[in-house]
Amino acid sequence: MDLGINGKKALVCAASKGLGRACATSLAREGAAVTIVARNPEPLKAAAADIRAATGSEVATVAADIATEEGRVKALAACPEPDILINNAGGPPPGDFRDWDRDDWIAALDANMLTAIFLVKATVDGMIGRKFGRIVNITSGAVKAPIEILGLSNGARCGLTGFMAGLARKTVRHNVTINNLLPGPFDTDRLKVTMQAAATKSGRDLADIAAERAAANPAGRFGDPAEFGDACAYLCSAQAGYVTGQNFLLDGGSYPGTF
Repeated sequence: MDLGINGKKALVCAASKGLGRACATSLAREGAAVTIVARNPEPLKAAAADIRAATGSEVATVAADIATEEGRVKALAACPEPDILINNAGGPPPGDFRDWDRDDWIAALDANMLTAIFLVKATVDGMIGRKFGRIVNITSGAVKAPIEILGLSNGARCGLTGFMAGLARKTVRHNVTINNLLPGPFDTDRLKVTMQAAATKSGRDLADIAAERAAANPAGRFGDPAEFGDACAYLCSAQAGYVTGQNFLLDGGSYPGTF
């Protein structure tokens, strides 16, 4: 299916690896001109080269911390009028809320709530003027089912979800949609970090915990980032103009609820 985004400009945050990179790859494969942002220049350049080789599409890079005002200015200078915005940032560290002070909470809010809001603020009116815009926020399955050791992420991402829910109803009449992708356990570095924390806390072997968690998922495995990227590409498609304000959970069936 032609997703109708050939030639559209996409800004993808935290895209040198993991789910952000998967989203950038899927968008580039559909012909979008992609600008990817990440903090570390060498992995970023390598990711861009791989995406170009795999898709034949244009890929620009911006080495910056998107969670800072300076980083956002730099990213938007490279891609000033994106048609597609993929908000993504590394999650805050796991731990016990008793150990977190105000600075920890502010850092989590800056990275996983306020950065996305400021990027939308900077780009949504241009999308409205062009009568096309697709905003996808990569959040977490923890928005629906909080993960005990990820309290900083639980709080910040739920705040973002609430804000975006209201805004999404105001922009859709202009063919600008806002949706959230909620990953469950995907085979990424982030998953390895959380499992390592669990291994350290319990004194168990990391490989044993990984095998146990994969087997416990109804799918019997962790997700492939490429699956996530393709879901993102659909939400950015011309065909998805009637979908807004939604939280799409991709977790292999882990969440036990009906809604």
